[in-house]
This record gives sequence, structure tokens and C-alpha cells, in this order.
Amino acid sequence: MSKSEQTYLGLIKHVIENGTKKEDRTGTGTISTFGYQMRFDLSEGFPLLTTKRVPFRLIASELIWFIQGYTNIRFLLQHNNNIWNEWAFKRWVESPSYTGPDMTDFGLRSQSDAAFASVYEEKMETFKQRILSDDPFAAEFGELGNVYGKQWREWKTSQGDTIDQLKDVIDAIKRNPESRRHIVTAWNPEDVPSNMALPPCHTMFQFYVADGKLSCQLYQRSADIFLGIPFNIASYALLTHMVAHECGLEAGDFVHTLGDAHIYTNHLEQVQTQLSREPRSLPSLKLNADKKSVFDFEVADLVIERYEPHPAIKGPVAV
Repeated sequence: MSKSEQTYLGLIKHVIENGTKKEDRTGTGTISTFGYQMRFDLSEGFPLLTTKRVPFRLIASELIWFIQGYTNIRFLLQHNNNIWNEWAFKRWVESPSYTGPDMTDFGLRSQSDAAFASVYEEKMETFKQRILSDDPFAAEFGELGNVYGKQWREWKTSQGDTIDQLKDVIDAIKRNPESRRHIVTAWNPEDVPSNMALPPCHTMFQFYVADGKLSCQLYQRSADIFLGIPFNIASYALLTHMVAHECGLEAGDFVHTLGDAHIYTNHLEQVQTQLSREPRSLPSLKLNADKKSVFDFEVADLVIERYEPHPAIKGPVAV
């Protein structure tokens, strides 16, 4: 069993054994703990979970979406990535432009009402096709506001200027690797109340250079352990590898610090299935060596090799 997999499964066990039942914004309910930290040695292999299949292509395309500063889901849909659809769809069905059947609480209702789920799927497919083909519609309803990519690449200052945080940090790592200021933040208090479809869950990350290795620590305020955390671990491990590649460093550790770490109550059966499975060897990551800059990578340049996980385990998204 890899240490990385043990670390994640240990988080699940900790929350089940020590968590508190809490209500939440989505109305689903959680078992939650506050304050937890995991460390992944990236030299052991790429930390893509093996106790269930985690779709690396979705992780790669979402990360490139962040890195390029995009905030519209059209790019994601062009890469068959649907992980942000629900938040954009919610904006559409709650807008005056929507004239179809009531979609209130569509995420929860579709789990228990088969007829409603069929209508929901039909409306979601219509929504996706319009995002891909209708420019004005995509501009209005595919846009998620000032989410991660906007904050990473185009943080707006009080003077009206913009800061490219990610580019500045990469330049600083090359110029002054010993600095303790290699930080990128997505939490913009001015934008959180009104200019984001979803306030950033992974709020701030910091790079650290020692012994020729680049490490990264992420602070995540809200951590969906079953669905979200496997993506977040792999995404920031991938980002660390990409930045290390550009800066001529090896990948060191990924440190994942969690605020509210929770398991949704409708994921309890799924995590028990995951705990019952025997972890397998971690895969390896291969980057296209011809790409020298983080900003030049495309999805095809990021490849996972020798990935042989257990089957996927499905679970509903709480919106």
C-alpha cells in the first residue's frame, strides 16, 4: 500500500470516527471535522487514488483552465469536462431568461425523483449544447465570475491594475528561490459575496524550495472528502510538477491543509466501499519535455502511465 493512499484513507477514517454531524449550505448534511493536514511525497509516485478510478483528464483540463485564467465553462465542455456545469446551470434556471419547468433544488431532487431526473438531464444537455454553440448565451450563462483563473492570473487592485499572481510567483521562484513569499491566493474578499458562482474552496497555496526540490502547500477552507479531495490532491500535485519542470527543480512534497473537512451524508456508503478496497501501486506522471512554460501546456502534454485503479464509485454533487 502506498503511503499516499494510506494518508487519504486515514482522513476518511478520522472524520468518520471523530466528526460532528452538521447541516450545510446545500441542505445535504455532513460529518465534519476542523483542521487536518496531509503530506504527499511526490517522489513516491503520482498521488492519483487507486481505491477508485479518478479521471485524470478532467483534472488536467480543469487545471489548464485555471492556469490560462479562464472563467467560462465553454473551454471545459470542449474538453468533455462537466465538473463545473451545475453552478452555471443553476444561474441559468434561476434567471428570468429560463422558461422551462421548475428546477429548484435540482441536485437533490434528481436523486429521489426519477421523472424529475429525466427532465433535469434533458435540460442540462440543452444547456451544454447552447454553451458550446451560442456565443451570447455562453457569455451570459457559461461565465462563473471571478473564480480561480481570474484571481490567479488577473487579480484586480484598488488602483484598477491587475496582478498576474501565478506568473509573478514562478518568476520569483527562479529569481529568489529562498523567498517565503511564493504565495498565490484565490480568496478575494471583495469578489466572494457577489462576483463568484462558488467562493474558492482551495483558497491559497505557497511554494517552497529546498535541496533542489519544489514543494507546495495548499490551504483548503472547505473539503468534500469523497468527491473533491481526490481531485484537489492530484490537481495541486500536477501543478507542483509543472512549476518544478519550468523552474528546473524536482517535485518535492505536496502538503494539503484542510479547514472544514467533511463527508456528505449521501456519500457514507461510497466511502465505506472505498475503505474496503486494497490500494494498488501509484501511477507515474509524464510531462511533455518540449514545453518549457507552465502556460504552454495543453491537456495532451500531461500523461499518466501505469494507472490501474479499482472501478469508479459514483456520488451526487451537492450544489
